[in-house]
Amino acid sequence: MKIVVIGGSGLIGGKVVGRLGDQGHEAVVATPKTGVNTVTGEGLTDVLKGASVVVDVSNSPSFEDAAVMEFFTTSSRNVLAAEAGAGVGHHVALSVVGTSRLPDSGYFRAKVAQEELIAGSPVPYSIVHATQFFEFTGAVADSATDGATVRVPDALIQPIAADDVADAVTRAALGTPTQGITEVAGPERFSFEELVRRFLQARDDDRTVVADPEARYFGARLKETSLVPADGAVIGGVRFADWVRSSK
Repeated sequence: MKIVVIGGSGLIGGKVVGRLGDQGHEAVVATPKTGVNTVTGEGLTDVLKGASVVVDVSNSPSFEDAAVMEFFTTSSRNVLAAEAGAGVGHHVALSVVGTSRLPDSGYFRAKVAQEELIAGSPVPYSIVHATQFFEFTGAVADSATDGATVRVPDALIQPIAADDVADAVTRAALGTPTQGITEVAGPERFSFEELVRRFLQARDDDRTVVADPEARYFGARLKETSLVPADGAVIGGVRFADWVRSSK
């Protein structure tokens, strides 16, 4: 089965491509470097010929409000239109747990707009909502650093390993369209402060981590459970401590 992976060279996309290939499928990487630009539409018609499934794990190169909205809406419109023309039978997209609960974030507003376009398309679809990746913990810490202090939201988080996300996206791609959202999360729930503190300690980083009710996440003020999944989420198998040890 031919499966086109948009963003197939990224953290999740590369893992999905590998998993699909290991299972005998023709996994095609679609990125600007392979001649496919979903914002301009370049290369879409050709790459989708004979494709049964399209997996979209792409991300905006800019998180500025207008730019991220333009990326997700323009890209999604172009991809969905090209899929409909090519007879693609399943569109799989990766998004974020809590997206609809954070309207003051430009990034999350853009993800909501993307999901609405997918749901309104004639192409059958499945959306995977993942919690924050273990792999991004360092970037979260750096973005929240003020001198020697890291100020993080006073909220809960249930992060997940990229490998578990890739497994979930691969399962979705090989399954039947759900016409809805499946949530996936890691096996443990932390406060932001605990997660970042444990990460920094494991790397002998002596920055002080503080839970600050005024700290924002992608521009959004979080409630305690804004980023945690609902009951019934699919739970990944990789624990944070094990990931930390293996990623050093």
